[in-house]
Amino acid sequence: MIPGTSYRLRRGILGAILMVAVVPLVTLSQLASATEFYGYVGVQTRNFFEDPASPLQHNNYLSGVIEPVLFHDWDDGTQNIEAKLFYRKDQYDENRTHGDIRELSWTGVFTDWEVRAGISKVFWGVAETQHLVDIVNQTDLVENVDGEDKLGQPMIKASTERDWGMLDFFILPGFRERTFAGPEGRPRTEFIIDTESDAIYDFSAGKDHTSLAARYSHYIGEYEFGLSVFDGIGREPTDFTPTGTASTGEVILVPVYSLINQVGFDGQAFFGDWTWKLEAANIHVKSGAKKGINSFKTVGGFEYTWVGIADSDMDLGFVVEYHYSDKRIIDTIFDNDLATALRFVLNDAQSTEILAGFFTDADTQSIGSFIEATRRLGESWTIDAQVRTFHGAEENRPLYSFRFDDFLQIDLNYHF
Repeated sequence: MIPGTSYRLRRGILGAILMVAVVPLVTLSQLASATEFYGYVGVQTRNFFEDPASPLQHNNYLSGVIEPVLFHDWDDGTQNIEAKLFYRKDQYDENRTHGDIRELSWTGVFTDWEVRAGISKVFWGVAETQHLVDIVNQTDLVENVDGEDKLGQPMIKASTERDWGMLDFFILPGFRERTFAGPEGRPRTEFIIDTESDAIYDFSAGKDHTSLAARYSHYIGEYEFGLSVFDGIGREPTDFTPTGTASTGEVILVPVYSLINQVGFDGQAFFGDWTWKLEAANIHVKSGAKKGINSFKTVGGFEYTWVGIADSDMDLGFVVEYHYSDKRIIDTIFDNDLATALRFVLNDAQSTEILAGFFTDADTQSIGSFIEATRRLGESWTIDAQVRTFHGAEENRPLYSFRFDDFLQIDLNYHF
């Protein structure tokens, strides 16, 4: 059994395996000629610049990770199966030591439709610093505080592309709870989020509820846009309920999940070296103590790319995005914030890229800064580095939990 998986998750995984099992068998010669096996294995260090707020936490963390991928297609590429497994072992954080099936799906391409069944991942959105409309998959928050990593979601997806645009329909059985850092994990909130106990669902079906989603996307000249709707269990908790106190005096909380309806829009426009981007979402809560609440949030801005600085091979991008949320459901870091960043793309043989920027809260003037860099080392190795800092947060604001959690993270990965 993969550590960190629950009975319901294993049941969902078994269901996905059974769906994949109906795929027609192929001969060994076909399998050998049409199968790809690749992935990566790596080591990560995370080093904090200050002592932690909690005596349970540490200053330096070491972890190892592996993510193998198996892909096979047949029938002239009209059918395929894909399996992507993920496992991380962390030195201290039991919650960050976890495994996941990122992908285990069958895809079939027919005359007018493409169908995918199994466990898979889907991405919606265009913004650089936050993806408001990306709701199909749950966030694997214990992997990174930027929220970019996602858990695999059991699904049946049907897509069709016509002259007037693309339509995607989703049936999403079961629910994946958000991952959070454990008591020894870092960075984490000043509260301990209990993920070992059952989360609270304020509706009768609980995590067995089946969610539904659909998206329409199209492009007209320089404009690309998508309209999406989601009806089901919200991926973000709508509240947290205290259940006790740890030996350190820290409050223990359990997340509360509600049924929601979300309508989203994402779009971007390309004008020469300028790219303008916008995401917006309206969330309506359908169950629990916050039933009937509507909340609106948006992120929008631009990226300007200066190609070939001073007749060199390097490109420089300027990113500016504004974040707004009315916070009617739950408090958030991105409620009235401006994000600015510089993107350096060296276009060298080592594919070196650097993204550096910061978030500024217009209400409190607190600042969160980040530097992300990646580079290839030879044919099979990559090194990634990131620095994140948090400054000036007020005591009643979400960012206050990270006031001692400035850190440097380095990932060294071998790709096979």
